[in-house]
Amino acid sequence: MSKMPLAMLSENEEAIVVEIRGGRGLVRRLSEMGFTYGAKVRILHSSSPGPVLVSIRGSRIALGRGAAMKILVNLEVEKWQ
Repeated sequence: MSKMPLAMLSENEEAIVVEIRGGRGLVRRLSEMGFTYGAKVRILHSSSPGPVLVSIRGSRIALGRGAAMKILVNLEVEKWQ
């Protein structure tokens, strides 16, 4: 399983959240927004150096690129369904 930061995905790519690297506060805040292990996420808009707009658990969320770099995802969505 190859992990990569969420911020590195292109628009319309889907992935599965596998890890969040950060302090307790950041991990809790992202978890409350739906970024938990196994959640499917899709990139709606991403243009460097700005924020990343994602779709997760039926919600649209804009994340700063720094936070998106701390969310590690796996591109192999089929294995998780």
